[in-house]
Amino acid sequence: MKRADRRRRAPSWRRRGPLRTRLALSVTAAVALVAVVVCVTAFFVVRDALYWQLDLNLTQSARLAAQRHPDEVPGTLAGECRFLAAPACAEVVPADPDRDPPAPGLLPVAPAARQVAAGTRAPYFSNITVDGHPARMLTTDYAQGRALQVALRSDSVEGGTREATWWLVLTAVAGVLLAAVLGRWVSRTGLAPVTRLTAMAERIAATRDPRHRIELPPPGREDEITRLAGSFNTMLGELEQSVTAQRRLVADASHELRTPLTALRTNAELLARADRLTTAQRERAAAALGRQLREVTGLVNDLIELARDEEPTPLVEQVRLDLLVRHCAEAARAHWPVVEFRVETAEAVVPGVPARLSRLVGNLLDNAAKFSPPGLPVEVELTAREGGAPELTVRDHGPGIAPEDLPYVFDRFYRAGTARALPGSGLGLAMARQIARAHAAELTAQPAPGGGALLRLTFRPPRTPTGPRDGGRSPRS
Repeated sequence: MKRADRRRRAPSWRRRGPLRTRLALSVTAAVALVAVVVCVTAFFVVRDALYWQLDLNLTQSARLAAQRHPDEVPGTLAGECRFLAAPACAEVVPADPDRDPPAPGLLPVAPAARQVAAGTRAPYFSNITVDGHPARMLTTDYAQGRALQVALRSDSVEGGTREATWWLVLTAVAGVLLAAVLGRWVSRTGLAPVTRLTAMAERIAATRDPRHRIELPPPGREDEITRLAGSFNTMLGELEQSVTAQRRLVADASHELRTPLTALRTNAELLARADRLTTAQRERAAAALGRQLREVTGLVNDLIELARDEEPTPLVEQVRLDLLVRHCAEAARAHWPVVEFRVETAEAVVPGVPARLSRLVGNLLDNAAKFSPPGLPVEVELTAREGGAPELTVRDHGPGIAPEDLPYVFDRFYRAGTARALPGSGLGLAMARQIARAHAAELTAQPAPGGGALLRLTFRPPRTPTGPRDGGRSPRS
């Protein structure tokens, strides 16, 4: 609870804002950081360039002073440091402070200057103040036991540095403002497709109409957002098909249920007036009522299974398909005693749910028996294709499948013109294909050579078993 309270009480600056705002802030921060880094780098470059020029002048002045006064005693050599236009001022500094001249020099003498005079330290530059003015001083070796200090006014360098600083600060501020404008523009332009995608999703959620689509750019201008929009359109298409299929299922189911429910009501009303019926009439009405109840119950059960559009996922086991096919054939012989079933099977094992596979094979056999004319057999053959994939074919010698009916054979409630007078609801093959897909199998229909229909159920090849990798031991050992 305490952790949840801390999350609820998090400050506002830690909360995630809209994506557009976060993107604008990210772009602004990135461009502003680059602008600040460039301005700071430019400041140091300008300052170093100005001081480098001043140091070059000091070095030349020190060389000239050493050439003109090679044996000068400690003290002031030349120059006046109070004026900006004056030449460089210079003085000689001894290593021993006791040898300093009585009159103090123009330039300050630091302990480091004594070390340069003694030869224990390299020449160096330093910033000093002379008569209240900034100056740059070079301390270098001069002669045995002496050092030379040369100074130049650095007012121009300091002024140039300050001016460059102001200009760079203004440039950095302008860069930050420009970064903010660019960040906002980039966020609005870059997220425009996402905004359209969001608006379309909200519109579909409000209208519950999946027929809407997002307009895509012409070919050749695809990007990640375009791919996302294309995937969203594909999802909408699948959703539209699903909604249409569900609506069609409800409409077809209501149409198919209307006739048996009407017959049920009629027979129930007849039985309600049983005192007016003869014994034979009551028996016929009761038998018809029971038969219609069974038909309605079967139809409702089939509708429930098909409406799920998915197979249940109980424990899958290895099923001997050849034994299952023979068992289903025996059940079909009992249900269709006038039809001959010729069964040829080869040993085959597939992973699946035995009850669902039995329903699949039973539907195929019932469909073939329903169309099989008297005296002609239903041929059932289970073989193994190349790679070990089991294949089951069920062939009848009936009227076959017309070319215009072939694309709709597995649709729910679809019944060809030649089958409208036969028993059934038109859900058997639709359920068979659904079960086949749930078991990674393919169910197809085609006209059989010489007449009749041929239904082909093809399973995937079995996977090659792989042993344990750690020395032949199982993971549990």
